[in-house]
Amino acid sequence: MEATLDDLQSRHRKELKDLQARVTQKKKAATKKTRKGVNSECEALERQLRENQALELAVLNVEATPDVDDVPELDQEPNGLEDELAEINGTSTPVEAKTPPNETTENSQPRKRNRAKERLARRAAEQEAAVAAAKEEAANQPDQKEVEHSAILKEAEMRGLVEKPIRPDGHCLFSAIADQLSQHGIPLGDDSNSSAQEDSRYVPVRKAAAKYMEDHPDDFAAWLEEPLPDYVCKIRDTAEWGGHLELLALARFYNVEICVIQNGAPEHIKPDTAGVESKQVWLAYYRHGYGLGEHYNSLRKAP
Repeated sequence: MEATLDDLQSRHRKELKDLQARVTQKKKAATKKTRKGVNSECEALERQLRENQALELAVLNVEATPDVDDVPELDQEPNGLEDELAEINGTSTPVEAKTPPNETTENSQPRKRNRAKERLARRAAEQEAAVAAAKEEAANQPDQKEVEHSAILKEAEMRGLVEKPIRPDGHCLFSAIADQLSQHGIPLGDDSNSSAQEDSRYVPVRKAAAKYMEDHPDDFAAWLEEPLPDYVCKIRDTAEWGGHLELLALARFYNVEICVIQNGAPEHIKPDTAGVESKQVWLAYYRHGYGLGEHYNSLRKAP
């Protein structure tokens, strides 16, 4: 049963609604580092959907409309030169020789080609070919999640470390630092409680990062896209994700060297205390391993 215009429009509305939900979810999960790329991806998804829907509407309209000859054709294929001369001289090939069987009668004219429909069909075929090529290319790409996890696991084992998973809740960086500081017996803060539950130990660490940034504005303000006081409040009081700036603030506040193992060369963030011995704390940093985006785990010494 062929789809009617109402059926097609109803499906299009549902597709747009579903896409809006996906776009909203992607934008909520975006970080400062990935926001630009996520916005571009969402725009491309919406543009592709609207193009496909416009194509489907055009095909449906063409199929429902009798062929017409008064529509300008910009990409018509010209008749051969011999055919044109034959038509001018009145010696064109008889209709029945050019027309497929059963399509004309002795006194009827051959059915006109619907070039608009042919163009739409060509474009649809090109889009299908492009989608198939993209799927094939994606299938041949290495699994980034698996590659990243293997690289981090190998580096950690070489250093005698084992991974301590941290809950991916927006506080992972601060929770991972809290776990590492506790392993070294370093107090988390003046108001920290050693008996506090593990899943809430990020609170004094967030406050420590916010305080250091607030007390040293010249080291951080230039790297932000918003006023430093506003940013400090988010780091201290919300589940705002932490990154390099927060690691730098925490390394200096607690006088530790933060070593980050990732898919690539490890990163070492040292405190600003030349000549003073500092302990090393180890984190694992994932870009692709978790559905919500970037994530940090703690790396403890193997038993």
